[in-house]
Amino acid sequence: MLENCNLCPRSCGADREHGHTGFCQCADEPLVSAICAHKGEEPVLCGEKGVCNVFFAHCNMQCCYCQNIYISQNQSNTCRYNTLDTVVQRIAQVIANTEQLLGFVSPSHQAHLIPIIMERLNGLGLHPTTIYNTNAYDNVETLRMLEPYIDIYLPDFKYSDNRLAQRYSQTPHYFEKATAALTEMYRQKGSTLITDNREIATSGMIIRHLVLPGCVDNSKNALSWIAENLSVNVHLSLMAQYYPPERAGLLDDELNRFVLPEEYNAVCSHSHACGFHRGWEQELTQQIVYQPHFENANAFEQDQCSL
Repeated sequence: MLENCNLCPRSCGADREHGHTGFCQCADEPLVSAICAHKGEEPVLCGEKGVCNVFFAHCNMQCCYCQNIYISQNQSNTCRYNTLDTVVQRIAQVIANTEQLLGFVSPSHQAHLIPIIMERLNGLGLHPTTIYNTNAYDNVETLRMLEPYIDIYLPDFKYSDNRLAQRYSQTPHYFEKATAALTEMYRQKGSTLITDNREIATSGMIIRHLVLPGCVDNSKNALSWIAENLSVNVHLSLMAQYYPPERAGLLDDELNRFVLPEEYNAVCSHSHACGFHRGWEQELTQQIVYQPHFENANAFEQDQCSL
């Protein structure tokens, strides 16, 4: 299937069909750590019953502060589902008790599997609303391939500053690649988030941004780019849930603290000044709530999630 992998902007060229791996250390078969009902997304993406999230293992970025680091490290051995049959069977089991929303989480490096998964689900009579929950480090060509299969794009636009992207996430040329991906997502979905009569999203785009400690300018510049190049009518989700990694001395301690209220408020004020008027902001008390524990059977305190 992937003789010369160019799924993501790294374009490793790995012959994954024959077991070779690139940066993400994935071959051709699925590497999925968890498939579970999750109620911690934006309200329009989970409703009362939650979304069935497929948590792909490994990642095409290696963020040193990743809240899913237990499964996202490219050397981790946290794969529970490693065949298409087991992935599809588990999705069918879990989604029956959700809002018929299906989220693909950190899918960029395994995006070639999404069309196959969806066609198999459709063959079972299942037609969920699909969410592409990504770090935005995506190839435009991959997004075009996914267009018939994705209803909602949920990119986390992490950096306007490439120096931070390299320092914190080992990711070159993030800004150029992510903005190209965001532009393609916007071409496909525009600024209108379509919802049903229960206010659950059925189509559109939501751009997330996680505010990092000491990085207010990075956040402001990211929001300015969206306003100037896409639209102030897009839905924004400004996240305050940054949680310091459990590793002392990380990057000279610059990330070993929570986001300060004045930092987050400055980003929110800039969002308002740009003209954004749709979306969500968080309370700083939510910094602790969103920490998953994938080593446990229940990764999210408030969710039904099994590995």
